[in-house]
Amino acid sequence: MENLLISSCLVGNNTKYNGKNNYLPLIEKLKDKYNLIVICPEVMGGLSIPRDPSEIKGDKVISNKGNDVTKEYNLGAKIALDLAKKYNCKKALLMEKSPSCGVKKIYDGTFSKNLIDGMGITTKLLYENKIEVYSKDEIDLLLR
Repeated sequence: MENLLISSCLVGNNTKYNGKNNYLPLIEKLKDKYNLIVICPEVMGGLSIPRDPSEIKGDKVISNKGNDVTKEYNLGAKIALDLAKKYNCKKALLMEKSPSCGVKKIYDGTFSKNLIDGMGITTKLLYENKIEVYSKDEIDLLLR
């Protein structure tokens, strides 16, 4: 069975910045086809649950309180990539809009809920290492 890297919040773990999750019942169908390798790059990088919301601004990740958390985001991305390599994951399913895991859309860095085209820190690193990254809206592609 193929291994699939997956955002922790999507499987129901309370790892979001606000201490909640983004559980999707459709994830259960993925378990028939993949071994799920669960990650939360933000927590793996040393950030707490809950934590201040953060957004990408230029080449930095900044919290809504103005703290630079780029180091934690980069560390979490590296750990996620290391796990993907360790478990030979060719694909990942990540949470859209997150500064770590955004696949096609991220917030614009102004904390005004404005979305722009872009990738999160982890998504970008996985993509650069030839791992196919899918957003939560593309689960059907993984189930084919």
